[in-house]
Amino acid sequence: MLKAVLFDLDGTLLDTATDFTRVLNGLLNEHQRPLQHYEAVRRRVSDGARAVVNLGFGIDPDHPDFAALLAAFLDRYETQIAVETTLFPGMDAQLRKLEAQGLKWGIVTNKPSRFTEPLLRALDLDGRCGSAICPDHVTHRKPDPEPIYLACKELGVNPKEAVYVGDHRRDIDAGRNAGMATIACAFGYISEGESVEDWLPDYIIHHADELETVLAQHRKKLEEAPCP
Repeated sequence: MLKAVLFDLDGTLLDTATDFTRVLNGLLNEHQRPLQHYEAVRRRVSDGARAVVNLGFGIDPDHPDFAALLAAFLDRYETQIAVETTLFPGMDAQLRKLEAQGLKWGIVTNKPSRFTEPLLRALDLDGRCGSAICPDHVTHRKPDPEPIYLACKELGVNPKEAVYVGDHRRDIDAGRNAGMATIACAFGYISEGESVEDWLPDYIIHHADELETVLAQHRKKLEEAPCP
């Protein structure tokens, strides 16, 4: 039986790119650097804050100024974490349908708890999700399956009774490594040159509204599977 749905955070459950763009451009403006367009930042968000700083300043982590710029970016983001961030269109309705059906849902993200927890509180999601696993809760982050295993443990489900929804290759790899079905979000923060089909997910959705249909397909597949 399908008992739970796990989500990646940025680019899957939440549209955070506008806040990332605004924070980055504020920092770039102070350093008299050219501002970045939203679309350019959007393509880098799923790769983390380091990738966003790299985009804006054109320097790698081994550059002597990188650590200070990263710290400044993260400090700013922490204070402006949910100014324009929202659930993706249609996602709240999908979550409510899961809840109405008695399905548990949780979050497995590579976003540190320093940012994840206040973000969920700001959007009134902290009391709704049954688990929110961040990299500082585990030894190994995605694509290692450890954080998914921990989320399943907290939700009280077997990984085979859950699906993982994400917008990055590592999400699909993590779900596969945990032995669960995967759903790729083609509407998410897909890096330039990437194709979700190449990740070989079990399902692909192009809008949050499609999640209900895909989950129904997966339930039917589970029901028709031969007993071991």
